[in-house]
Amino acid sequence: MKKVSVLLALSLLAASCNRDKPTEAGTQGMNAAAAAADDNAKTNPTIDNPNVASDTEAPNPDAPVMTFAESQFDFGDIKPDSKVSHTFSFTNTGKTPLLIADATASCGCTTPNWTKEPVAPGAKGTLDVQFDSRGKQGLISKQVSVRANTQPGTTVIYIKGNVLTK
Repeated sequence: MKKVSVLLALSLLAASCNRDKPTEAGTQGMNAAAAAADDNAKTNPTIDNPNVASDTEAPNPDAPVMTFAESQFDFGDIKPDSKVSHTFSFTNTGKTPLLIADATASCGCTTPNWTKEPVAPGAKGTLDVQFDSRGKQGLISKQVSVRANTQPGTTVIYIKGNVLTK
């Protein structure tokens, strides 16, 4: 009876261990599923990828391209309590019309104003940036984020200067 109990225990142990291991046919099915998932990941890299902003945003070779003549401007020394401005010019070097949706500054002392109508391929547009030095002192560095129908959707330009003391 003791032998039967030991044999029964060993057979149950062996059966439970074999349940975790797939059979030959099960292994082939699992390998096929893994291969299909791997192929899908290669053809669509945005699946379950937290580094991709949107699954629907695919590269568009015909997208407009905003090419600035300069991406940074230095005002140099700025008088206290004064307003200074600079006009950034850009060209649409893409294949379709460029439309700026919005331009936002990193602080309320900087105000952007931009070309509102679509900029045709090869045409130029402008982005005026005004800086108000009231209440500021010393070195300043501000950024303006331009959101448009380009890829990537946001382009950043910078202004800097040195606000003199009174």
